[in-house]
Amino acid sequence: MSQEDFDLLKRFIKGENSAFEALFKTYYEPVCRYVIRVIKDQDTTEEIVQATFVNLWEKRELIREDISFRSYLFRAAYNTALNYLKHKKVVATYVNKKQERINEIQSSFVSHQPDFELQKRIKDALEELPPQCQRVFRMSREEGLKYHEIADELGISKKTVEVHMGKALKLLRNSLKDYLTLFILLLNLM
Repeated sequence: MSQEDFDLLKRFIKGENSAFEALFKTYYEPVCRYVIRVIKDQDTTEEIVQATFVNLWEKRELIREDISFRSYLFRAAYNTALNYLKHKKVVATYVNKKQERINEIQSSFVSHQPDFELQKRIKDALEELPPQCQRVFRMSREEGLKYHEIADELGISKKTVEVHMGKALKLLRNSLKDYLTLFILLLNLM
């Protein structure tokens, strides 16, 4: 390591912003080129490299002055990339297991009761609702809008939306008590 690099690292460890900027400008692109080989996505690569720099800045007092900063930085970025990939794999596994569970629930229900019958009961129950209550329910469950979004769109208060949803859910619970467990699961999956 040259004396200039050694002095730059010492200034970085002491917390000098100019040293951080100099190291960032020097190493950002090379580290991105290195990490993209692991990640294969430009945006994610840039996020990982930026996070690595931020992490090093936050823990700069722990960095030894006698190390090769370049090697240390590349290793830190590589480890961050590997951690990202591990996390991504865990999330994918979770999503797959959740989808398998949803499929199990749906096939279990289908084997016990034809789907069209439940759909007809839901439709009939919803048609018993007053028009505004029906609209609020559909906006929430079918369009996925939050209560405050429904309130804004319909020009009513959030509390009124809550009252309409309470009425709709109460009526649906009473009309569909035979299907209540499955219906609750389906609503949560929507």
